[in-house]
Amino acid sequence: KGYIGEFEIIDDHRSGKIVVNLNGRLNKCGVISPRFDCPIRDIETWTKNLLPSRQFG
Repeated sequence: KGYIGEFEIIDDHRSGKIVVNLNGRLNKCGVISPRFDCPIRDIETWTKNLLPSRQFG
């Protein structure tokens, strides 16, 4: 069980949008977007390094 309930991907033929329904309350929300190339094989490593621990909020 996490913070994200259901989500809907809206295709507006531009950049697109994602509507997210939250289950609980979040402390702080932001965007993580590293500005450098990352190979697909390293995505899991970067995810573990950049995201907070589970159930933290």
